[in-house]
Amino acid sequence: MIYWPLMLLAPILLAVGYFDLRYMRIPNVLSIIAVALFAVSVLIATPDDLVARLLVAGAVFAIGFTGFCFRILGGGDVKILSALMLFIPLHDLIIFANVFSVSMMVGIIAILSVRRMPFASQTGWKAISASTRFPMGISIGFAGIIQPLAVATLVGF
Repeated sequence: MIYWPLMLLAPILLAVGYFDLRYMRIPNVLSIIAVALFAVSVLIATPDDLVARLLVAGAVFAIGFTGFCFRILGGGDVKILSALMLFIPLHDLIIFANVFSVSMMVGIIAILSVRRMPFASQTGWKAISASTRFPMGISIGFAGIIQPLAVATLVGF
């Protein structure tokens, strides 16, 4: 199992969380960099399940785009989650689904807790001060960063 491309994606995922918290927007360039990093990693070490990863990422994009059309999901969230799915091996999708679910719950609890604090309206951070929407980028980023650790803990390398 090769996880170094996902580990190289960690700074991008941290940036996703920052921009989503600060501005409630995920810049397109972060998704483009993620896809480019995946393309370079495929040239170095092509995964056995490349076609499956592309299909899963495409399915996530299609479902996410539908959510975007109904204003359930943000466009940046859909793009970065689809790009992240390129890095997740097919046999680890169940682990990722669990990690992502937990990161969503932790993210929602954290954001709701911080929004209740007296200083929240004065921070200038859009996701904390005035928004009623959830900055899903923090959960996407956290799930991507934690995934290799979760696999190592549950399955071992």
